[in-house]
Amino acid sequence: MSSPLVVPKLASIALAVLAILSTTTGHATDTAPLERWRSYAGVSWEKPRDGADPAPFAASVDAPIAGLHFDAQGTAYVSTPRLVSAGALATLSTLDTRAQSGPARLTAFPSTAGNAVTGAPDRSLRNVLGFHVDRKNGWLWALDMGFVAGESEAPAGAQKVLVLDLQTGRTVKRIALDGVADRSGSFLNDIAVDERRRVAYISDSGMRSAPNNMVGLIVVDFASGQARRVLDKHPALQIEPGVKVMSHGTEVWPGNPLLLGINGIALSPDGLTLYWTVTTGTHVRSLRTAILRKADASDQQIAAAIRDLGAVGGNTDGIVTDARGRLYITDVTRNGIVRYDPRTQAMSLIASDDGVRWPDTPAIHPDGALVFTSSALNEHFASSVKNGQERYELWRLPLGGRKLKAN
Repeated sequence: MSSPLVVPKLASIALAVLAILSTTTGHATDTAPLERWRSYAGVSWEKPRDGADPAPFAASVDAPIAGLHFDAQGTAYVSTPRLVSAGALATLSTLDTRAQSGPARLTAFPSTAGNAVTGAPDRSLRNVLGFHVDRKNGWLWALDMGFVAGESEAPAGAQKVLVLDLQTGRTVKRIALDGVADRSGSFLNDIAVDERRRVAYISDSGMRSAPNNMVGLIVVDFASGQARRVLDKHPALQIEPGVKVMSHGTEVWPGNPLLLGINGIALSPDGLTLYWTVTTGTHVRSLRTAILRKADASDQQIAAAIRDLGAVGGNTDGIVTDARGRLYITDVTRNGIVRYDPRTQAMSLIASDDGVRWPDTPAIHPDGALVFTSSALNEHFASSVKNGQERYELWRLPLGGRKLKAN
């Protein structure tokens, strides 16, 4: 994407947009307390010595932590997408959450060589933003966007899903996406996996083709290794005209506004309902997955089954469901978490803190708590964070419910 402009303060616009966004969404009168669980000064792939913090990666400011998921034992996996710079040592790593400060202690997964930008494009992880830790099968589904910073087009074969064994790191399956994604216009953002049926759903935000985003939904079948694209350029996945993305009271990249289509994507615990949100938009939508798994279903039939669940209240990024089927949405406008309960159809802001800067990926920890990343991604992409001043944080919200089960 082109280099965004540094963001000025536009308080009057922010207040106007927030007023509009808030009119159809319920608000929690007593929001839950958020805990700044971990706060890291950059990242490091070095091994610590003699109990001291490892030296931070020299270009940590260009390697913000974005994606986050946990395995059944609580091991954290994170993505450092190569969107700002191609220089990060790895784009997918494990994170040692035992360390609570200093640089984030990362270990490349499956290996440093397996994350090499110079490796074979169809086999090496080049640029991972979204991924899924599959607790049922013991796999990690890595969604590779294919391109890295500075490339106008993804190399042939680079757009792919790599299914990796969590224990050994070996590639279980490689599923090519070049046939269902555009090498210059697609922005393969996030992936949700039905672990029991072994079917994955991918959001293509199409941001590299903005303002006429090549948005779409990609359905991937593990057994056949086939992928197909549906709802190509459909309005329910597209940016909403007139909507500005707001964070901390200012517009994101005024003059070169953020135009991000379908982004966060998640499944109900039984895998029967798919949810998604649009970042440059205001609504959350759903679709029964049975029709998506029908290879002969037309786009018209699929589109007719889409449900609009209502306005979130702010702009959004990542989403996740808990074991009870409740949907949690990161609200980048109000610096917190919105919950949607499909049983009551209630949508409300349940937690917020001014210390949160661009809440990105939410994940359910094995202990049942919600944990999400906050790395001021919008500021990093605007090149407005100075080297040495980056903070990559994990925030925690106790949910008080049942632990997550594999779907």
